[in-house]
Amino acid sequence: MNTPANQLRELLERPGLLLMPGCHDAMSAKLIQEAGFELGFMSGFAVSAARLALPDTGLISFAEMVDQGRNINNAVTIPMFGDGDTGFGNALNVKRTVQGFARAGFGCIMLEDQVMPKRCGHTKGKAVVSMDEACSRIQAGVDARNEGDDILIMARTDARGTHGLEEAINRCKEFAKIGADITFLEAPLSEEEMIEYCSSVPGYKMANMIEHGKTPILPPARLEEIGYKISVFPLTLINASIKAMRESLATLKQGNTPDNILDFEDLKSAVGFPEYYEGEEKYSLERE
Repeated sequence: MNTPANQLRELLERPGLLLMPGCHDAMSAKLIQEAGFELGFMSGFAVSAARLALPDTGLISFAEMVDQGRNINNAVTIPMFGDGDTGFGNALNVKRTVQGFARAGFGCIMLEDQVMPKRCGHTKGKAVVSMDEACSRIQAGVDARNEGDDILIMARTDARGTHGLEEAINRCKEFAKIGADITFLEAPLSEEEMIEYCSSVPGYKMANMIEHGKTPILPPARLEEIGYKISVFPLTLINASIKAMRESLATLKQGNTPDNILDFEDLKSAVGFPEYYEGEEKYSLERE
């Protein structure tokens, strides 16, 4: 059965690094697929910004994330990763979160070990739960997967920023033992730390490439050589969108029309008018 999870499993089994842009809504997800990428990531940071105009500090709810995810997955046919944050509560909440994300159409859910409410991994003020509680969350996610919800589990730790690299690596090792499909050590500070993580932890690993963040931005070939399987760019599109909108608004404020905008025909095509017109013609009540 060609489920999003099975599509993702097939991609992971292929040789080579997978490049994964982040999206914040259905339109940005559609553009990721249109550009030829084979997978995408619904970023909690980006969704919180686009949907609420609020920071990624645990303010967005489970229901809002699932609703956004359902719209995103309905717009594409490529497998999508979903940001499940801390699972929105205890281990039973984690199971419900995994079930909700699977039924919203995600191929993989990311679960992390921060204290609730969580925050962006490249900002100040982070705190993580104990190793035991972190493992309990991942165990609940793995159990939900194994009980019938076809979705991969990506286990993330933010312990590098609070307890050091060794603790973060140990957590990733435990997550892999529990059965996480992918691990994600957030915010290593150097290429040497990235190498140590990849050489110490088994299984698939993801690198987080945030422009001007704490982790070095490395080219895909180097990330693959180090041992990463996925390279995610979670904020590139929301970053570019905000910059473009600010520039366009500044131009409008001056009484001018922005130059760098789509032709109206291109805009109509981007949002799906041609396909709509085809359907409209197919089901027209007029008959020759």
